[in-house]
Amino acid sequence: MSELNIDRLQPGLPYPLGATSDGLGVNFAVFSANATRMDLCVFDERGRKEIKRFPLPECTDEVWHGYLPDAQPGLVYGYRAHGPYDPARGHRFNPQKLLLDPYAKQLSGALRWSDSLFGYRVGHSRMDLSQDRRDSAAWVPKAVVTEDNFNWGDDEPPAIPWEDSLIYEAHIRGLSMMREDIRVNWRGTVDALAHPAFIDHLLKVGVTSLELLPVHAALDDHFLVERGLRNYWGYNTLAYFAPEPRYLTVRGANALRMAIRRLHSAGIEVILDVVYNHTAEGNELGPTLSWRGLDNASYYRLIPGEERYYINDTGCGNTVNLSHPRVLQMVMDSLRHWAQSYRVDGFRFDLGVTLGREGTGFDPGSGFFDAILQDPVLARKKLISEPWDIGPDGYQLGNHPPGFAEWNDRYRDTVRRFWRGDAEQRGEMASALSGTPALFDNRHRRRWASVNFVASHDGFTAADVVSYNDKHNEANGDENGDGHGENYSSNWGVEGPTPDKAINKLRETVLRSMLATVLVSDGTPMLLAGDEFANSQKGNNNAYCQDNEIAWLDWKQASEKHGQALINWVARVRALRRAHPSLRRSRFGDDSIELVPGIKRAAWYDIDGSEMSDEAWAFSEGRVLGFQRAVMAGEQLDVTLLLFNGANEDISFELPALPCRWFRRLDSVLDGRISGEVDTGQVKVGAHGIVLLANSEGLRS
Repeated sequence: MSELNIDRLQPGLPYPLGATSDGLGVNFAVFSANATRMDLCVFDERGRKEIKRFPLPECTDEVWHGYLPDAQPGLVYGYRAHGPYDPARGHRFNPQKLLLDPYAKQLSGALRWSDSLFGYRVGHSRMDLSQDRRDSAAWVPKAVVTEDNFNWGDDEPPAIPWEDSLIYEAHIRGLSMMREDIRVNWRGTVDALAHPAFIDHLLKVGVTSLELLPVHAALDDHFLVERGLRNYWGYNTLAYFAPEPRYLTVRGANALRMAIRRLHSAGIEVILDVVYNHTAEGNELGPTLSWRGLDNASYYRLIPGEERYYINDTGCGNTVNLSHPRVLQMVMDSLRHWAQSYRVDGFRFDLGVTLGREGTGFDPGSGFFDAILQDPVLARKKLISEPWDIGPDGYQLGNHPPGFAEWNDRYRDTVRRFWRGDAEQRGEMASALSGTPALFDNRHRRRWASVNFVASHDGFTAADVVSYNDKHNEANGDENGDGHGENYSSNWGVEGPTPDKAINKLRETVLRSMLATVLVSDGTPMLLAGDEFANSQKGNNNAYCQDNEIAWLDWKQASEKHGQALINWVARVRALRRAHPSLRRSRFGDDSIELVPGIKRAAWYDIDGSEMSDEAWAFSEGRVLGFQRAVMAGEQLDVTLLLFNGANEDISFELPALPCRWFRRLDSVLDGRISGEVDTGQVKVGAHGIVLLANSEGLRS
């Protein structure tokens, strides 16, 4: 390589950040406000031997930069940052530690745990105040210079309206590890996302948006490796611009682009779960891999006056400092990279409250939110926040700015409790069904801002909600001490699997009712992958470290009788949501307005067919509820009436005196295709069941 024959780099440019090939060489630019020198280290093509070290010759506006003539994509490199090693003041520079470029778009090699990864001497009496002098290069991944040359052809984003969306939350690896109809070398990789059998399954269920758990390159925590486990979920980011190498095949990052293009051609969006709130470097006793060694005091929030220690609003040891303009720029550049180079359709922000924190706490007008919402690329994407963290005032459900949807865990808990038969749930259930207006009907937000779910990756699967009273996380190695303690679940008589037919029948009914509730509520429905065929994690409600059959989807179950029946059920409810606009209202408004005489936009009814009174709402033992909604679909009025029975006994629901001919469209107790005109004034609703009535046989979607 001719670049090895030069002694110094050319000045280059301070932008763009990262390594950028122009065909004649590569420009390198990296931010560090507090470094005194920055070295570029070039490695052989396997990343094993450092073959040249160049000081970056210029620093402009705190960006160190240099240009390497004749260098080409494929070059393997890393950085070494010089500066004060003074942890008490927040500085942890140690040039013996090779550092990953924060803008690395591809990694070479995998991290191997060694004491040399730490900037301090592990086991030293002064702990992180000591300094380790060993070279870490042999143990860390390196960055690879890339160029984007993927041919997108006629690809177009599906651009699914929020009110028509059904999100399907899934893990790339877990989706396909147990699919026997997919080639062995494709299982667990992005190639499996594009397999026709998987896409056909999504289309059958009615999925519009595939939401993937973190795709960013991530680190397996040391304590997990020691237990023989790994950070399966991937919420431990090592590189914000690079896909996790374990998910790729020989086609590299283009395999992910190909999968996205094929999903788009099927009309399916791709949403990425992204983790910008913390990094894999942990607290003051964590390794030095990238940001900590480049400029610890800039990249992380440190405790004022005790800068040795990190603010830990995330519970993961550190908090990324999005109040710093260069750090915020890194996050925005990363988001635009995924939006433009990979053409993803949206983002779900892990611990979104952390991202919106300024010096005074959470602020819906923070720099992070403002930067996204004014960005012409990002503002048009689907934006979803996890509206909590563990910091002060960390629960902010409903308080995000317009343009963002939010995971609604209040909805999840309410639906679980109602179908478990808990008291005092009718009012909460009514709120959940109508998009939680008390929280989301503000600032001209829409009902879709509430992302409704009964199960997600974090917690029980829906099948486990009806099969276990208690969590069973022993395989995690924490003596069952991790995970949620209160899951609002019920085993209905026996903990876990049982041959008891009566219990299994009841569980199937409750499961159908819960999943149907998600699909007939105002808001954006989300399913956890596998819930549509009753996938179980054997009672583990925190399978973050289980890269095995506990967390992988059991597709054999999907092909069995009960699995097929549940898939068909979910597909039917989804089809009804599409057919009836009243099941997917978007706008909030005055529900008491009559669209035609006698038909309100929405109304609530008790078992005797009367509208719910204040006394009825206050009746704590009430477990029956009727919910009528109406919308104008063009010139046609669409009216639906949902009858909910959360009690242990069958009931006869007196139909309200409405000018409608009712057709029975759904019954979760009977299961199967239910249709036909209701010719009596009463409708039987089985225990723990839902009945859906409509004023027509169905509208065209």
